[in-house]
Amino acid sequence: MQLSLKDELPVIPIRLGHHGTALDIPDVLIDTGSARTIFAADMVAQLSVLPAADDILYAIRGVGGREVVFARVIDELRIAGEAIGPIEIEVGGMDYGFAINGILGMDVLRRARALIDLGELSLEVHAATGS
Repeated sequence: MQLSLKDELPVIPIRLGHHGTALDIPDVLIDTGSARTIFAADMVAQLSVLPAADDILYAIRGVGGREVVFARVIDELRIAGEAIGPIEIEVGGMDYGFAINGILGMDVLRRARALIDLGELSLEVHAATGS
């Protein structure tokens, strides 16, 4: 799949599936410097992925600053038509000063067996369903 550049950062669209509903999410950052995958709370709320009273909140830190997130296992994450799931994602506000809807971190990139070619601005995925 072709990568797009947004503010010189590589982004792709992905699809999340949860409880029989699917959602296409544009402008998800490919970030090999992020250990975990996170999505914007306002996006995944459309899949009824909402914080619950018994959620454990985690403080994460990165170049974008510090943020509190909760984790949720969703049924499926699709990159370039390849499905990965069920998979745990983190959900947070993602107010980093630039418009992205999620970050694909190393947890998903490794599981997807992703090959990133920055010269060609392409991403290949060789995912196996399941863990």
